[in-house]
Amino acid sequence: MAKNEHFEERYAKGQIPWDIGRADRNLVELVEKRPVVACRALDIGCGTGDSSLWLASKNFQVTGVDLSWLAIEKAREKANKGTIDCAFIEADFLVSRIDNRPFGFVFDRGCFHSLNSGEEHRAFAENVAFHLEKGGLWFSLIASADAPQRDPGPPRLSVCQIATAVEPFFEILSLASGHLDSNRPDPVRCWACLMLRR
Repeated sequence: MAKNEHFEERYAKGQIPWDIGRADRNLVELVEKRPVVACRALDIGCGTGDSSLWLASKNFQVTGVDLSWLAIEKAREKANKGTIDCAFIEADFLVSRIDNRPFGFVFDRGCFHSLNSGEEHRAFAENVAFHLEKGGLWFSLIASADAPQRDPGPPRLSVCQIATAVEPFFEILSLASGHLDSNRPDPVRCWACLMLRR
């Protein structure tokens, strides 16, 4: 089954534990505490749009991208219910070029770790760099290999796997251990990785 078909099926059946109905708290803390200045932003794997819409409410000009047209339709419905301007596009980021580049900020929550190989991780990082302005920031939430694998559970990466893929294109500013925001009592351990485009 192709990856987009897999995600269409998950959205159709409502089997989407990653969809928590709000912006991920890791993103909120980064933007509010660092702070990250409002700019053109790209949300890769935006799902039903909660993080995209939150960024837009903070004056970012946001483009959300996802493989799943069902997710994109739900994101557009949410955007149309409010007064927040946000663009949502169905696309496979690994092989696509997104309009409105360069962006100043890129966010992904669990997309980078969902790829199948080191080659795909590197290609993803290279495409993020292509879409970012020089000095732009990429914030990625990546399930951590330091925690035991759960079934079901997201793919997990080690610090070495992350660094190998991203360092040709990015300087890692911080790599902190934490948890993916979740509605479950046992959230998945993750790396919160903030990177600067070289």
